[in-house]
Amino acid sequence: MTTQTVRGRRRATGPASEYPVAEAVMTVRPRDAHRDARRRRSLFSQVTEFASASGVGQKAGIALAAAGLVLTVSVPSTGPMMSTADTGNAAATASVAPQPEVSVAAGAKIDFNRTYVATKGDPDGKLKQLLSAQSAGTITRAASAGSLGAPLEQMISVSPFGFRTSPITGGSGEFHRGQDYAAQCGTSVLAAASGTVTFSGWHPYGGGNRVVIDHGNGLETTYNHLSSSSVQVGQKVGRGDVVALAGTTGASTGCHLHFEVMVNGEVVDPTGWL
Repeated sequence: MTTQTVRGRRRATGPASEYPVAEAVMTVRPRDAHRDARRRRSLFSQVTEFASASGVGQKAGIALAAAGLVLTVSVPSTGPMMSTADTGNAAATASVAPQPEVSVAAGAKIDFNRTYVATKGDPDGKLKQLLSAQSAGTITRAASAGSLGAPLEQMISVSPFGFRTSPITGGSGEFHRGQDYAAQCGTSVLAAASGTVTFSGWHPYGGGNRVVIDHGNGLETTYNHLSSSSVQVGQKVGRGDVVALAGTTGASTGCHLHFEVMVNGEVVDPTGWL
């Protein structure tokens, strides 16, 4: 029953009804199968995995503050291989710089013949190849050029090979059998190539003190008007070895070196071999 108060509001005389109690609803989210694995991985592993997957630059620095420790991660420049869902094919995310094209003329000739190869480690290489393949008499001037070394450190030509006016008699038409190079008396004379000394002594036909070196297959070099020689017959010499000293012995008008190249016993122009 109810009673009415002085102001007209009714007041319940019976016990108040209890308010409805809301039922607790427990919502359980689906379990993430990879959550525990992520928790077990270290912070460093998570950062490097993220950096690799996101395709950052060559040396991207990632600084993280963890318990006062700054962590820096460097990521390689090569991008990861990503698999696309549409095609299933792997595509490289890193760009490749274009390479320059290499072209050659249609008529270009490439020759790998070792005859044309000479190195500082084997300066006799070209000459050895020439002489092992054929006799010195069949070698062309184009092939022989540069196969002999200089017999002097400084090569100054003063009288060429061939016919000339005799510096001794003054007569014309004298055949000069070698090449004359200016050299002070006592200047070191060098072997033009490796070989065997076949003559070292006095030359009775104007050569004065003379040295002859046999290089094989019909090729010889001679060194004339020497003040003295330092080699003996049968001695092996190498290219550039000192074999004598320049002089003015024999039919000579002054200190110089008379240098000859002989092929199968006949003199040829030395400039074709130097």
